[in-house]
Amino acid sequence: MNLIWSDLKLPVDQDEGELPDILARRLRVTREKINNLRILRRSVDARQKPELFFVYTVEFCAQISGPELRKAMAHYPRLKEKVFVPEHPLNGYPASKLAFRPIVVGTGPAGYFAALTLARKGYRPLVLERGDKVEDRSGTVEHFWNTGILDPESNVQFGEGGAGTFSDGKLTTRIDDRRVREVLESFVEFGASPEILYAAKPHIGTDILKKVVAAMRAKIEALGGEVLFRTKVTGLKTANNQLEAVEIDGAEMIPAETVILAVGHSARDVYQFLKVLGVQLEAKPLAVGLRIEHRQEYVNLTQYGVPFHARLGPADYQLTYKDISSGRGAYTFCMCPGGQVIASSSEDGGIVTNGMSNFSRDTAIANSAVVVTVSPKDFASSDPLAGIDFQREWEQKAFLAGGRNYWVPAQSVQDFLRNRLTKKFSLVPTYRPGYTSVDLHTILPDEIGSVIERALLAFDQKMKGFAGAEATLSGIESRTSAPVRILRNESGQSVNLKGLFPAGEGAGYAGGITSSAVDGLRAAEKLMAQYTPKE
Repeated sequence: MNLIWSDLKLPVDQDEGELPDILARRLRVTREKINNLRILRRSVDARQKPELFFVYTVEFCAQISGPELRKAMAHYPRLKEKVFVPEHPLNGYPASKLAFRPIVVGTGPAGYFAALTLARKGYRPLVLERGDKVEDRSGTVEHFWNTGILDPESNVQFGEGGAGTFSDGKLTTRIDDRRVREVLESFVEFGASPEILYAAKPHIGTDILKKVVAAMRAKIEALGGEVLFRTKVTGLKTANNQLEAVEIDGAEMIPAETVILAVGHSARDVYQFLKVLGVQLEAKPLAVGLRIEHRQEYVNLTQYGVPFHARLGPADYQLTYKDISSGRGAYTFCMCPGGQVIASSSEDGGIVTNGMSNFSRDTAIANSAVVVTVSPKDFASSDPLAGIDFQREWEQKAFLAGGRNYWVPAQSVQDFLRNRLTKKFSLVPTYRPGYTSVDLHTILPDEIGSVIERALLAFDQKMKGFAGAEATLSGIESRTSAPVRILRNESGQSVNLKGLFPAGEGAGYAGGITSSAVDGLRAAEKLMAQYTPKE
């Protein structure tokens, strides 16, 4: 009999190997009658810091009689029988057969999970990526960070693995979808730590994620798919609201009835040609702000009550603030323990910041975005691409303020609150290629800067020292999500262009690695539900 037991609390130093013994004692059976235990979830309880606990949810098989089980379940409300949920596989192929293999545009989590799903079902997808394969992309990005020379086609936003490759590789998601487990298991299959299957806040790390996406590519190709790099989609050919071909590099046409468009939130040129084609788009809310850095030891002390704990690793945080005077929300976003702030530009003449951590999270510096909500009402027009113009305006102001060389505008938190330039940083920004002391209010809309000020003070009440002397800001953080949504219907296709399947964060339907991967998987399922693969 399979059982689920949640809220099992153990001191963090206690060996997880003792879990079967603990269950046996509570159920009053011998240890041999507890089998096949696996951890479904493990979170941290630091409410009594510095006394720290792991809280487990486990699944296991117990040899126990019905009456004894009912008695145990009455005594332990967190003990339940496992409910088996039937899978929902595709029931064979539909009648409509493809004349051409499906095309997947983009190799981020949405694109690769869509391509992998199609490849496993015999569709032999063609995957197009404007940037480099991850091995070459790493060198291109490092060159930009060292020299300030940007490659607009292969950078932190574009290239194999998508924007998430240069991040913390966080897999936390709020969505409740059966596909989440499939995504996590696939990441483990391709090289991620098995710990992501049960950690409450799973992450892969940039260094491991690079290896994972390369292994995914190899699997797609082994299954008959094809992945082309430095191949930029520059248009679509349509007739009578039906997709007919994909234009690459402004010249060649590849015939296609179906395209899964998973281009990520920074493919502004794609949004532009979709608008010209008449594909229905709408502006959507986003958030903009700055990146904040603290010493990791400070975060550990405030969250765990100790400078470091080997079993817990570097601590993180998540803070929110509701600004009464403006009605806007402010929050920390993409928190990277033991990481660095990175140059994430994808257009000439614009500064974009993001955060990144490797798997070990060992830089001793923590960083996070502090962002404020922005709605289409804040944009200059009702054009569906007005959010892009909004982002670009402030990215370009940051570029000019930083010195026109991709150095980031930076300021200590205390000087930001006092509207004065920082003469000496107690905590030097980790951003490369460099930084320039700037009053960061000048690179933010007035109201956004004011809300960030109030949010920092509110966060300091929750985490004493958050707005202290050893806290540094830089920016601008402007690519928190797609500024555009590509409207789609129940079939997963564009509402007015048959054959176009918008997917992932760039389509406006996901946020983060896991939800984007799930959406890519879903897009592939929608395609397969309507089309048989080309022979």
